[in-house]
Amino acid sequence: MAKRPVAFAIKDQKKSNLAPTILAKGHGKIAEKILRLAFDNDVKVRTDEDLAAILSVVEVDCEIPLEAFAAVAEILTYVYNANSERKEQERDSEDKP
Repeated sequence: MAKRPVAFAIKDQKKSNLAPTILAKGHGKIAEKILRLAFDNDVKVRTDEDLAAILSVVEVDCEIPLEAFAAVAEILTYVYNANSERKEQERDSEDKP
């Protein structure tokens, strides 16, 4: 039997010095919608079953638990780096005649 997909959207609150929170979460069709929104908006997606297990007990609009901080920090670092690279590429392509 195939596993139902699960997805979480995490809101980084670094600028306000708050812990990241769960912005959205869902299983099955809702997870597919979350993933589709992410893909459609060039939001980076990562598969991590251990992190999903930890986050599955966290309610929407609640801070992520301490056990998940390292994994979430790694993901956010990846997202920031990827976004920065994309912006540089866009700037480089705009500068070319």
